[in-house]
Amino acid sequence: MAHKENEYSLQTLAIRAGHHRTAESEHGEPIFPTSSFVFDNAAQAAARFSDEEPGNIYSRFTNPTVRIFEERLAALEGAERCIATSSGMSAILSTCLGLLKQGDHIVSSRSIFGTTVGLFNGIISKFGIETSFVPSTDLSAWEAAIQPGTKFLFLETPSNPLTEIADIKALADLAHSRGCLLVVDNCFCTPALQRPLTLGADIVIHSATKYLDGQGRCIGGAIVGSEELIGGSVFGILRTGGTTMSPFNAWVFLKGLETLSIRMKAHCENASILANWLQEQSFVKHVHYPGLKTHPQHELAKQQQSGFGGIVSFEIDGGKKAAWNLIDSTNVFSITANLGDTKSTITHPGTTTHWKLTDKERKEAGITEGLIRLSVGLEDVDDLKRDLII
Repeated sequence: MAHKENEYSLQTLAIRAGHHRTAESEHGEPIFPTSSFVFDNAAQAAARFSDEEPGNIYSRFTNPTVRIFEERLAALEGAERCIATSSGMSAILSTCLGLLKQGDHIVSSRSIFGTTVGLFNGIISKFGIETSFVPSTDLSAWEAAIQPGTKFLFLETPSNPLTEIADIKALADLAHSRGCLLVVDNCFCTPALQRPLTLGADIVIHSATKYLDGQGRCIGGAIVGSEELIGGSVFGILRTGGTTMSPFNAWVFLKGLETLSIRMKAHCENASILANWLQEQSFVKHVHYPGLKTHPQHELAKQQQSGFGGIVSFEIDGGKKAAWNLIDSTNVFSITANLGDTKSTITHPGTTTHWKLTDKERKEAGITEGLIRLSVGLEDVDDLKRDLII
């Protein structure tokens, strides 16, 4: 792109950023399915390996197609650097391994993906790194949990699956006042609806598998932040540890980014209609959706997001049996724990995404037996309504 990327809107960046045409003058982004790259001579090889000269070395950590995706997502988030990874979980793992050491401490929201809880408690803890979990919306609890060894605060907003909204700016201010970083998982909103770095966050995590792809085709993740913060030790984990995104997956995600803005608008519209409809149904006890005026953080969501997202959760009477019966009665919704697709999905968090949590942990996170999570896709919303009628 001839002009500076900050002169363009998000939709233009989502289509154009990062692609520097090769000598073949291609219009579409190329895929480079190669494991290694050839050097002009031994001196150039040495210069590349010692970082004295930029350029491709080995596709584990330098690949042109992956780099296009990294540059494009960084532009969308308003960041200096993006590191593409093999999955969203590997993005979190790489961030932890790159920034933390034995004796360090994490303060995390209680309302996060169950596998992330498992990562913190079951894997990161093996390295002598402890995690304290707090309610995502209780600023005083966050502050009280910070210890001398706390290195970063971690949260998802909106949360999975209750769509709780944490105050990113307030948490960034708190983190920085105590010498900590703020890491935000932006999976549910994407930069089309929310840009945490502009609100003070230091690092943004993505599961590219979800809305960035948008059609459930590939697994991938990303870490976004400043060159200083993630370009050294965090990138070093990718380079040595190999938490690598494949060129083909990067190309698929590039195609997803091209339609990200229009898809997110449509997801938000369908989800809003469905959430309001669910509130009126006699079999529904409670609906969790930031776009509802009854949502406790509705006003905050309006301030820090440009849309309310495509995730709707609701609770029904009858516990797990009733929830499973409703899920099994659907025909349009796909019964899968993935989200962010054009196809609507339905799942029972207590026995899928959050099954590894203890009963106590699920209770603290608000994961009831009668809770059902919807990822509202792009089908006709009237068909989705009919599919949920008991």
